[in-house]
Amino acid sequence: MKAKEFKRVIIENVTPEVNHGDFPAKGVIDEECFVEADIFTDGHLRVASRLYYKHEEEGKWQQTSLKPLSNDRWQGSFFPRKLGNYQFFIEGWVDEFGSWQKDFKKKREAGLDLEEEFRIGANILLRLGKKSSKKDFFQKIVKALEGKTREAEKIALVFSEDLQRNLDLLPLDKSLVTKSGVLRVETARKKALFSTWYELFPRSCTNDSKKHGTFLNVLKEIPRLAKMGFDVLYFPPIHPIGKTKRKGKNNSLTAEAHDPGSPWAIGGKDGAHKAIHKDLGTLEDFKKLIKEAKKHGIEIALDLAFQCSPDHPYIKEHPGWFEWRPDGTIQYAENPPKKYEDIVPFHFTLENKEELFQELLSIVLFWVSQGIKIFRVDNPHTKPFALWEWLIREVKAESNDVLFLSEAFTRPKVRERLAKIGFDQSYTYFTWRTTKFELTEYLKQLTGPLMRHYFRPNFWVNTPDILPEHLQVGIKASFQSRLLLAATLSSNYGMYGPAFELMLSDAIEGKEEYRDSEKYEIKNWSAVERNRLDDFISLVNQIRKDNRALQDTYNLEFFFIPNDFLLAFGKYDRNHKNYLIVVINLDNENVQSGMLEIPLDRLGISEDRPFMVHDLLTNHRYIWQGRRQYIELRPYEVPGHIFKVLPAMHREENFDYYT
Repeated sequence: MKAKEFKRVIIENVTPEVNHGDFPAKGVIDEECFVEADIFTDGHLRVASRLYYKHEEEGKWQQTSLKPLSNDRWQGSFFPRKLGNYQFFIEGWVDEFGSWQKDFKKKREAGLDLEEEFRIGANILLRLGKKSSKKDFFQKIVKALEGKTREAEKIALVFSEDLQRNLDLLPLDKSLVTKSGVLRVETARKKALFSTWYELFPRSCTNDSKKHGTFLNVLKEIPRLAKMGFDVLYFPPIHPIGKTKRKGKNNSLTAEAHDPGSPWAIGGKDGAHKAIHKDLGTLEDFKKLIKEAKKHGIEIALDLAFQCSPDHPYIKEHPGWFEWRPDGTIQYAENPPKKYEDIVPFHFTLENKEELFQELLSIVLFWVSQGIKIFRVDNPHTKPFALWEWLIREVKAESNDVLFLSEAFTRPKVRERLAKIGFDQSYTYFTWRTTKFELTEYLKQLTGPLMRHYFRPNFWVNTPDILPEHLQVGIKASFQSRLLLAATLSSNYGMYGPAFELMLSDAIEGKEEYRDSEKYEIKNWSAVERNRLDDFISLVNQIRKDNRALQDTYNLEFFFIPNDFLLAFGKYDRNHKNYLIVVINLDNENVQSGMLEIPLDRLGISEDRPFMVHDLLTNHRYIWQGRRQYIELRPYEVPGHIFKVLPAMHREENFDYYT
């Protein structure tokens, strides 16, 4: 410690922070960012603290006070009003006058003589007032405390808001102030926190499975998807597809002449990652689709797959970007025992790093320049972390409203590292969490203190690669319950359609894969019965839009109900004006019931006070009283409740209401 310093306040466990400040925490524009820390000192002295914050492009720090919570935990907040990185730090110091006020209160309550205490307080204010530009203000109070002023008036003076306001404006003696390290919060737009995704193969927007769909055909689907409540329409790769080693139907090694191939086998004689498959239409058609979708509140998201078909121009132009076998053949993609002969991965090395990184960045920036601001990144865990950390930073420096979704079904630490280095949203293991215990424990992990500051989950009910076992039974309730779980537990969720709403359940035996997968053939969905789940999906998505409680993932509280097939939880908005109670039946074939226990104190409702709940799924209303309520769910009707709590019921005392 420096000889002229005496910093007695300790500041620890500041949040939000990620890896001791190595990475920014995640925030959302115009959403309150809460900052907390353990702040304390020795003995019984009172501490004071301030939160300083600013956008990285600003020079001046703004400040606000922190307030005590409990057990020496303090909290402050600020509203980020710009996209990009905010910086913040905390200062803490011994509050000399606050400590005197604390002791004064105790002595007054004990009935002790206060004259000497007033003189002590006056001496403190006299010393502090010398730092103020309003010296006359402090001298006036000092004079009153030392003079013949009535005791009640003196007490009012030392606890007045006017005095506290002027004390807060005093410059701090930095030799007595403890300062935390500077941490960061990266602010994204609202859609990073709240989004509803729909995955669609544009080539299947056709009335003939032998005829390739186009972007102009997709235009006809936009009103339906908007009515269903989706705000992100995600396309698999839209680029030219290679012919060498092209896969046929059901991933067969031999393709027929009419087989379109997998969209993830990118590149051919017609172009590559910056080109559009000629059968989908032109770049102008694509830009028209982006524009029309936007009019309906839908954003187009593109798949970003950094891989090539054997016909990709890069292979001839840049052979050093790929791995070659001793026999002279190129190394195709493998995930033993799976083989992907139609796909060639990049081989990242120190020698090709700079050139290859720059080329991959140019792909993203090209599509950003065409109007794309959301990318779903295919298998980012198979590329270097350094690539993504650099690329995402460079893209956001160019256009800070771009969002990246990480499709990384991989080990937890790898998946979480991707979130830390910049991905705005992440796929999860939700698909394989089916029991009450699994769901509860997993959501506690995702929303807990370790992950909530950097990991934004996106729950997918299915994907072109994954038809989960619980959907293979083909029961309507299973599709409804998984939709309810995804849409209410997570503020970001998605589905691959029309396979989901049509409740397709035919899988390859022993696998979680669709039989006759759309990855390898064009589908004529118009020939399949429609509207099987459309109305239910529309209702759930409208409920999400109407209730801010469902627009956040981290406001989750599980409720007790003594039945392992009933999952119950509450969600509330930050102002506690919108409170929902959700109960979902995890048994898709049997009626389940139980007594739900509601924490009424969270709602501000007493045990003897009746209150109303409105089931937003059935439009039924119920009057409840007390913390225990009977729940019964029949899966063949609706496998869940979304109760909106209406705590204020009119009574005879509300005279103005009835006159």
